[in-house]
Amino acid sequence: MTETGDYEIIWNETMSQIRSDLEEQEFLTWFNLEFQKADEGGFTISVPSLFYLDQVKKRYQAYIEGKIEELIGKRVALNLVIKPKTAEIPEIQGSADAPPSKTPEIPVRIPERPPKGGHSQLRNDYTFETYVVGDNNSFAANAAQAIARNPGTAYNPFLIYGGAGLGKTHLMQAVGNYIHTNTDYKVIYISAETFTNEFIASIQDTERAKAAFKNKYRFADILLIDDIHFLQKKDGTQEELFYTFNALYDANKQMVFTCDRPLSDLKDFNDRLRSRVGRGLNVDLQPPNYETRCAILKKKTDASGITIPDDVIALVSKNISTNVRDLESALNTLTAYAKLVKKVITVEVAQQLLKDPFADRRQSNLSMEIIQRVVAEKFHLSPNDLKGKKRTQSIVYPRQLSMYIIREITEYTTTEIGQAFGGRDHTTVMHACQKIEDRINSDPSMDSIIQSLIRTIKDYSAKV
Repeated sequence: MTETGDYEIIWNETMSQIRSDLEEQEFLTWFNLEFQKADEGGFTISVPSLFYLDQVKKRYQAYIEGKIEELIGKRVALNLVIKPKTAEIPEIQGSADAPPSKTPEIPVRIPERPPKGGHSQLRNDYTFETYVVGDNNSFAANAAQAIARNPGTAYNPFLIYGGAGLGKTHLMQAVGNYIHTNTDYKVIYISAETFTNEFIASIQDTERAKAAFKNKYRFADILLIDDIHFLQKKDGTQEELFYTFNALYDANKQMVFTCDRPLSDLKDFNDRLRSRVGRGLNVDLQPPNYETRCAILKKKTDASGITIPDDVIALVSKNISTNVRDLESALNTLTAYAKLVKKVITVEVAQQLLKDPFADRRQSNLSMEIIQRVVAEKFHLSPNDLKGKKRTQSIVYPRQLSMYIIREITEYTTTEIGQAFGGRDHTTVMHACQKIEDRINSDPSMDSIIQSLIRTIKDYSAKV
């Protein structure tokens, strides 16, 4: 192609594809670009101001050059220039003999920045202001705020891990909301499941769809991926994320991940990807302590506008200690009752409404202790034998069996399990679980032994 008109057609098609890839607001904000000329060496494109030039060069130049390369099959340079300001001088009214009047001043019109709305992928209520900080999560919360203030400069990548309902997603989205509100960075939040589904759809589609998928994530400024444990056994998706990770990391773009367990606990997970994600800051969230649970409930009751007496808050906090999600569920039950029945929530009312959750939580709280007790009795040992230092086979096997059952039927992490067995390291728990799995694979009777123990544990729990 040698005609300028042909190059302009390529440019227009490039803009069309980019517009289909990006959110409309982002495209309208940053792609106020105008084709000037082109030749074999590259495209000259004008922008309205120096500010636009700096931002487009920093955020989108490589992206646009990649799009053009997809269309014409070779890499070309993008030369950005500032469009010269021109203004028509108004025609002077009057006779030709009239003396020239002073040329009127023409005000320079500065385009207003469009108002910033909420991010389409993030919950508006998941902010740092609504996140209650306690001893269980202060390290993670402080790290998240530092990252939000200076993304891509330190603690990159950032991995938040812990059991269900402890606030991982809230903290991750708080990072995204803060950056989205206070900067022009392109923030993408997605669950690992959705990332997987989009990847599968792209490889079944056209080459253009594949390229659009890659560009969407590799040119993000902030990438937030929730629940990466979902990627276990998904080799193709892990490979794609590995290359996406490298592209973003090399460009100093911030990445935040969440997982329900430490990276070392993930099975069938690409070692290269595990190494990349693990090279940054990894923090775990623990269940909130009593004081933090009270603070969470008070903050949420204030937001709901429903008055819950302090003694009721204390009751709920004492009986539900697993995670924030369970606390919220209990509170929703109480506030719904107060709104619908128009009655004050008393301790007696709360005990009646929440008798089932209270019972379930008591079993959950005691589950590790109960499992240790039941397994120890099965092998004529004491729970202290399982927690002790002895490594005789008569103790090691029941100890490993206890660890395996806890991992299977509870949401405790390997770190928490190790602590319950005399302060052992989480790698010891992983090794124990693998040993039991190997025995299950080689001995068909093992599964029935384990299921029998689990039934006994559940029966025992129901009586507590």
